Amino acid sequence: MKQKTPKIAKDKSEIVRNLPKACSDESAAVAFLEAQRWGDHPGCVHCGSMDVYQMKGRDGERNKRYLWRCRDCDKQYTVRVGTVFEDSGIPLRHWCYAFWAACASKKGVSALQIKRQTGLSYKSALFMMHRIRYAMADDLAEPEQLTGIVEVDETYVGGKPRHKGPHNKAKMGRGTDKAPVVALVQRGGNVRALTLPKVNAKNLRQVIRQNVHKSARLITDDAPFYKGLHPKFEGGHDRIKHCDGVYAVGDITTNTVEGFFSILKRGMMGTFHAVSKKHLHRYVSEFQYRYNTRKMEDGERTVLAIQKAAGKRLRYREPVKTA
Repeated sequence: MKQKTPKIAKDKSEIVRNLPKACSDESAAVAFLEAQRWGDHPGCVHCGSMDVYQMKGRDGERNKRYLWRCRDCDKQYTVRVGTVFEDSGIPLRHWCYAFWAACASKKGVSALQIKRQTGLSYKSALFMMHRIRYAMADDLAEPEQLTGIVEVDETYVGGKPRHKGPHNKAKMGRGTDKAPVVALVQRGGNVRALTLPKVNAKNLRQVIRQNVHKSARLITDDAPFYKGLHPKFEGGHDRIKHCDGVYAVGDITTNTVEGFFSILKRGMMGTFHAVSKKHLHRYVSEFQYRYNTRKMEDGERTVLAIQKAAGKRLRYREPVKTA
C-alpha cells in the first residue's frame, strides 16, 4: 500500500497553534513535520509501505534521532529523508521557523535575519534559505499553461555597477548589465516568473509559447520583440503604448504584472539588498510562490511549502560524473 500525500489541515487555528511550538522545541518540530508530510498514515520513504513503526529507546521514549523502521524493507529513516532537510545537521525547529518566516513575510526574510533569530552561522542560514526557496519552486518541466487574459512584461534586477566604464554604464532597462526577469500573470490567477540570460524576441516567444495557452488573450507593452504574436492566440494580442505615456486603455494594461514586479523589487532592495545572478532564480521562485498563495493564511502557506519540500534535494555541489 502506497503512502498518500496529506492535505492541508482544515483547522487553521490548529496550524497557528502548533507552529510556534515547532519553532522552539525539537520534538514538537519533528511531530509537526511528520504530521504535515504523512498525516495520520506514516509510510516508508524507501518502499512506500505503510507497515512502519517508531523506534524507541531503552526508556520507552522515542529514539533520540527520531528514527522510523519499515517492516517490509527493514530500512531506517527519519522525516528528513527525501526532502531538503536531508543530510543537514541544522535542528528541525530552525527549519520550521525559517519556513514560517519566509512564508509569513510579504517581501521575504534575509539569511542574516535568520542568523540573528536562530543563532546559526550565516553560511548555515543561507544554506537553509536557498533550500526553502528550492522547495517553493514549481516544476516547470511541464508547466500548466495560463489562460484567460495574460499580461506579459520584463524587468531588470540589480544595483548600479560599481565601476562605470565605457561599457558598464548605469542604464535603465534594456541595454543594462542587470539580470532580466520575465513574468506572465493570469488576471485573477497565478504568475509565472523566470530569469532569462538575455531578453530578445526568440527567448520571449519561447517562454510565452510554453506558458500561455493558445486560447488566451495576450497583453504586453509596445516593445519590438512582442510584435507578430497576434496570430498565435485565439484571444488576440493587445499592446499598450508606454512610449507615448499611455498605461491603460479600457482593460488593456500591464498594471497587474507590474504590481508583481513592484513587490519583487521592494524585496530585493529592502530585504536582500544584493542578489547574485547565479541565485536570482531562487529568489524569483520565492516571490512567485507567495504571490500564487496570496489568498492563503500564513499557516496554510507554510504547511504547503513544507509539503512541497518532499522529494527535493539541493546539494552544496553536484556530484562529479565519472565515465
